Amino acid sequence: MKNLLKLLPFFLLSCSLSLSAQFEIELEQVASGLSSPVDITHAGDDRLFIVERSASIRILNADGTLRAQDFLDINSRVVNAFGQSEQGLLGLAFHPDYANNGYFFVYYINNGGDGVLARFSVDPNDPNKADPDSEKIIMEINQPYPNHNGGGIKFGVDGYLYIGLGDGGAAEDPENRSQNPQTLLGKMLRIDIDNGDPYSIPADNPFAEEDFTLDEIWAVGVRNPWRFSFDKETHDLWMGDVGQYVWEEINFQPADSPGGENYGWRCYEGNNTFNTSGCPSADNFVEAAVDYNHQGLTHCSVTGGFVYRGQDYPTMTGQYLYADYCSGQFWATAPDGNGGWTTAEIGRFPGYDISTFGEDINGELYVARLTQGRIYKIKLACPTGVDVEIEADDNIITVSGDFDGYQWYLNGSPIDGATMSTFQAESSGAYYVEVFDEQGCNYFSEELSVVPSSVNQLKTIENLNISPNPFKENLTLQMNVLESTDMTLAVFDIKGIKVYEEAFTASGLVQKTMSLEDVATGVYVVRLQTAEGVLSRKVIKEK
Repeated sequence: MKNLLKLLPFFLLSCSLSLSAQFEIELEQVASGLSSPVDITHAGDDRLFIVERSASIRILNADGTLRAQDFLDINSRVVNAFGQSEQGLLGLAFHPDYANNGYFFVYYINNGGDGVLARFSVDPNDPNKADPDSEKIIMEINQPYPNHNGGGIKFGVDGYLYIGLGDGGAAEDPENRSQNPQTLLGKMLRIDIDNGDPYSIPADNPFAEEDFTLDEIWAVGVRNPWRFSFDKETHDLWMGDVGQYVWEEINFQPADSPGGENYGWRCYEGNNTFNTSGCPSADNFVEAAVDYNHQGLTHCSVTGGFVYRGQDYPTMTGQYLYADYCSGQFWATAPDGNGGWTTAEIGRFPGYDISTFGEDINGELYVARLTQGRIYKIKLACPTGVDVEIEADDNIITVSGDFDGYQWYLNGSPIDGATMSTFQAESSGAYYVEVFDEQGCNYFSEELSVVPSSVNQLKTIENLNISPNPFKENLTLQMNVLESTDMTLAVFDIKGIKVYEEAFTASGLVQKTMSLEDVATGVYVVRLQTAEGVLSRKVIKEK
């Protein structure tokens, strides 16, 4: 309950955000040149759709190119938004059956300053272009002030459209709209856009049968829900709700909730009392999963994110990622197994005005910088200073330590199928290994020069001897050849470069002298090849 949490010592609430993170993130820029991006989503394929507050929707292709042509431009219908304005084109959601019906929905503030939920259709002849004349107004909401517009829209797994609306603006919710059941402001809404005209009320909406509460309302008591999302695996709802003067909060609604939660604003700011005049008892409110304070002016406004369900970074799986707009600080929150939450800082990017998070079709996460107009992919920041050691015993090379994956290289090129912790070298050269840990991070060993000795004896050759070893100028090969055999005698340096070659036919006792006075000091391989196979020996030239 709210009143239980507010009794906790202040330092406990603050320190809960300073735990040692199990991972850290980095941001990789994938697009730039956008105008105030405020939403990122996908349409069930590998494209990313980026909402520009200035009333355009752009497409970022899977190859990282930003299409020059807008997917949609409705600038003439949307209020001019500039600077730190909270107006403009604010939200985008594709119908669950978009692949067949081509419907998508947007939320914007019109030229009169009011909120509009509208449906558009994709151009039937061009999947990268919408039909701007296909607009159907679904809902219009009076906005008394130009801030706290919310504007996030998402489809739940139930097929219904959820809408997050702010309290109408100004400061301190002067008309107490968030707690007023007769206004849609300061609420989470849930509507059925597949039935009714322009929509209908789901029969199981929590207030559908109440006379004094609007039927569309799904949850009550939010100030400005700036970005909510559904966990694509569990279907739980997570919401970042922007605070007033001191506290920012993250709210959580389990997937099996029947709705009807009251998240407390304006009675509470986060889990702390704000204005309890006329408020019911604390038992009527749902605690925030996390709240954090502004720490002077360091933090200012929460940007809600997503639970990571991608494949690239297993360590982040199940963690809800979110950020603060002013400080550029990122956190991750997850269940602690005891009915509570663990929260840890996972990155700081000062000056990064993070305006929104987004999720692609594969569950990988992205963020946008508002004033810079840039899109970044969230990646796991790998530890530095990880040493990977390899050692060779003749032609067997082994990695020290255990890792989740391996890839061996010879002279800078990957070796097909060489993905075990040991590798049997068949050629001389410079070997190294790339290893992968459970977080998806990769590390490289130093190069190791390996000159393997042949383990296969040629049946037609006996008593092979190469001397002297080490040598200075010449090498002499002696052997007994049991039957007449065509063969090639060659010498290679450690990089596999041939420095000597001679082809001949031999039988009986054979002696060959190889003049190598002009080659550099180092390790070499003498290789004798016949139709039967190859026999090699490692030799060393010294000064």
